[in-house]
Amino acid sequence: MDVFVYGLLLLTLSKCVVSKSPHIVFIVADDLGWNDVGFRNPAVMSPNINYLAKHGMILNNSYVQPVCSPSRNAFLSGFYPFKSGLQNFVIAPWAPSCAPLNRTFLPQKLKDLGYATHMIGKWHLGMCKWECTPTYRGFDTFYGYYNGKEDYYNYTIFNGTDFRDNKEPIRPNDYSTYAYARRADKIITQHNKNQPMFLYLPFQSVHEPIEVPEIYENMYKDIKNEGRRKFSGMVTAMDDAIGNVTDSLKRNGMFEDTLIIFTTDNGGSPTYSGNNYPLRGGKTTVYEGGTRASAFVYGSGLQKPNTVFDGMIHAVDWMPTIISAAGGRGQVSGIDGVNLWPSISEGVPSSLRSEFIYNLDDSAVPIMGHAAIRMGDYKLIEGFAGVYNGWYPVPENEEDSEKDEPKVDYYQLYNLRDDPNERNNLHIKEHSMLKKMKERLDEYKKYIVPPVTMKPDPASNPNNYNGYWAPGWC
Repeated sequence: MDVFVYGLLLLTLSKCVVSKSPHIVFIVADDLGWNDVGFRNPAVMSPNINYLAKHGMILNNSYVQPVCSPSRNAFLSGFYPFKSGLQNFVIAPWAPSCAPLNRTFLPQKLKDLGYATHMIGKWHLGMCKWECTPTYRGFDTFYGYYNGKEDYYNYTIFNGTDFRDNKEPIRPNDYSTYAYARRADKIITQHNKNQPMFLYLPFQSVHEPIEVPEIYENMYKDIKNEGRRKFSGMVTAMDDAIGNVTDSLKRNGMFEDTLIIFTTDNGGSPTYSGNNYPLRGGKTTVYEGGTRASAFVYGSGLQKPNTVFDGMIHAVDWMPTIISAAGGRGQVSGIDGVNLWPSISEGVPSSLRSEFIYNLDDSAVPIMGHAAIRMGDYKLIEGFAGVYNGWYPVPENEEDSEKDEPKVDYYQLYNLRDDPNERNNLHIKEHSMLKKMKERLDEYKKYIVPPVTMKPDPASNPNNYNGYWAPGWC
């Protein structure tokens, strides 16, 4: 064969290999705090998470919403919650509401790129009618539950059971974290390796109720506080499940071609043993403890592994970023998210994301904060910031730490580069910055849509559906 032709063939083949769409595993932990991972807190045993984070890229300025439904909608749609009616709180089981159906979700975009799409775990984006549920919104398969929380063993929430294998109501006979890892292994093993796979894996862990097999609780006998001891065990159980997923990818020859993304959906809940210290606040607040996520990426496409990425990224950015990583046109018109894959893959912080909205809610009771905006190093909070406004160290004794809630001003302005723990309010000292950020916040307020209704509908009663929470009543 002619040397030139042979060389051209090799070049062509190498380009084909490089351009092959990666498998993508998008893992979401539930209510995991800033201080609840081993790569920040050595008291937490999370060796699999630690390995992936340290040998991948830790995302040091990755932000989410204060609670779960808004974050999950942002992940999958690329839109801020205040433009989706999800700015006030989570979607309740009895609410005749769901994430807007006129929005195209991430798995639908990935199917257009040839991906097989699977979801395992927690949905929490509405289920009053089938069109709201995962297999109608782009997922080929679904194994998990529709609502926000449930028992880890009997899969009940309030007066009904909530679990599906695709559309079929079932009840696994196992701790949910085990069940999810087992289903992930089945999906990976049976997957056609010639087709790219997208696995969305939003764990139930470590959301309350605080329940864990005794073997994991016993790993933390030195922790005197029962809630923190069990919570730490829950983190380790989830970490083992993540290890099982990576082992399955390796066993099936897929690991080297896989991009793994890990994030929490919001900060830890101080009431239920989550910990965000030294960050301020927690779940349901627009403080850093409620919104600055433990997050990392690992694997295929990263040019600078073993690094920390300090660029700003928000939950709305994951949709276009993942599409770009998959080989598609990352920037999706009309959404709030921006494609940060070129920055993340090359390890170079981008100027594309220099501001974002923590939340905007003009309701009478803005449960997860009235208004907050980030612009560069500065953060402005306007009005109510959420129910936790203090700093909560890990409890050292059997009793939970006292929650000292300091008095706060209507406007709170922080320079997060100098003051990441939000202790020095600059709203009087930096008046010109306050004015500038208020004006920018007012611009965003023009796009607020009313929150979806949370009014209970008696038609939702599980007793109408053989004891299961089920679609088909709105």
